[in-house]
Amino acid sequence: MPARGLKRTVRTFVVEPLKIIASSKAGLAGFIGLLLYISMAVFGPLIVPLDTRPKPEKRYLPPSWEHPLGTDFEGKDIFSQIINGARDVLFVAFMAGTLTVLIATLLGSIAGFKGGLWDSIIMAVDEVLLTIPQFPLLSVLAALVRLNNFTLAAIIGVLSWPALARAIRSQVLSLKERDFIEAARALDLGTRHIVTVEILPNLMPYIVVSWILSMTGAIYSQVGLVFLGFVPFTSHNWGVMINMAWTWGAIYYKTSVWYILSPILAITGFQLSAILFARSLENVFNPRLRG
Repeated sequence: MPARGLKRTVRTFVVEPLKIIASSKAGLAGFIGLLLYISMAVFGPLIVPLDTRPKPEKRYLPPSWEHPLGTDFEGKDIFSQIINGARDVLFVAFMAGTLTVLIATLLGSIAGFKGGLWDSIIMAVDEVLLTIPQFPLLSVLAALVRLNNFTLAAIIGVLSWPALARAIRSQVLSLKERDFIEAARALDLGTRHIVTVEILPNLMPYIVVSWILSMTGAIYSQVGLVFLGFVPFTSHNWGVMINMAWTWGAIYYKTSVWYILSPILAITGFQLSAILFARSLENVFNPRLRG
């Protein structure tokens, strides 16, 4: 690609969106927050190793310079547990959210654009899955299948698409009646071209925001299953911290408040950052909202 074309591409897809995000204080705060969480998951364990050595004499210490978030029931540093627990939580969130959006976009687009038998079959499956409570079903599957991070993300993604698919179907039904779609059909551009080039770009604002919100939902599902003990403690994450805090009675001691609050605040901070960033993305994709 010529240097001028590359410069124009970077400006269009990187510089301009970042300027729009930076123009909103809430969006900028969400963007910075997500960057901090991603950096914590990727580089955090390399900088702050997990404290695994029990120190009974330091049990439930309050926050200090040595232990920014205090210590747990074994005297281990809580801050190192928060840092090292981010990777698994965010991995499951990213994988589950991506799978949810891919399935929902594919099936919702087919149902809305094709109609007929395709629409009837997809919506029938959609309605069946919508009537099944997701978290109880996840709990049953977790009891039957030994889950790791990948299989847990896959199951959450497969079970979470129906509501989004129905919404995308409605969007496609509206878009396919527009004049530019009728023109594409008149030119016989083909179904693949019409869906991927004409329809999907108009759905991108909704799809991206839904992807971010799906990640936050996946975090709640994962942490809930881990807290209830339905997922094996194969690694250290925020759900394990909440489970251990409950098991060892951390809620009954004033000095242990940071042990149970730290993972809850970490999850809340990620969700808040994601929602603020999603609001700024609406401005990026929809010029009418920038005023």
